[in-house]
Amino acid sequence: MAKFRLPVAVMGVSGAGKSTVGVRLAQALGVEYEDGDDLHPAANVAKMAAGHPLDDADRAPWLDAVGRWLAEYGGVVSCSALKRDYRDRLQAAAPGVFFVELDATREELARRMTTRSGHFMHVQMLDSQLATLEPLSPDEVGITVDATRDIDDLVRELLAALEIPEE
Repeated sequence: MAKFRLPVAVMGVSGAGKSTVGVRLAQALGVEYEDGDDLHPAANVAKMAAGHPLDDADRAPWLDAVGRWLAEYGGVVSCSALKRDYRDRLQAAAPGVFFVELDATREELARRMTTRSGHFMHVQMLDSQLATLEPLSPDEVGITVDATRDIDDLVRELLAALEIPEE
């Protein structure tokens, strides 16, 4: 049985560490985890793999799938959620979702993207993601954290932000 049900979306541009942080946070919370990339329609994956950025029309069915997952499982999902409109769409589907925005320099993001293997997102698409990113606003429920920090320290910070005691 899960000990925590508030949905959490770990967000940021490609290379920020959404999957790594999401998995570790879900483990610490004892809840389900879903990689939002796995919820993309095949056409989106093909478009990104070909080096073309997604537009809002491409993202709509994906965001709806992420929102459904959050509403159903109440766990942790990794999802870029780059624009406020996207986050509002997730909030409408899963009220109360807490956003964790991972922040890192462009140089660090590019380094991470060029050293990982088996991912469909090309490093040449990083600038379009950074241009699209609308950081969390003060009125949104969430926290912005330094994605370059030690993962254990980062998870402890997130647990504190979620007001979850460590075991």
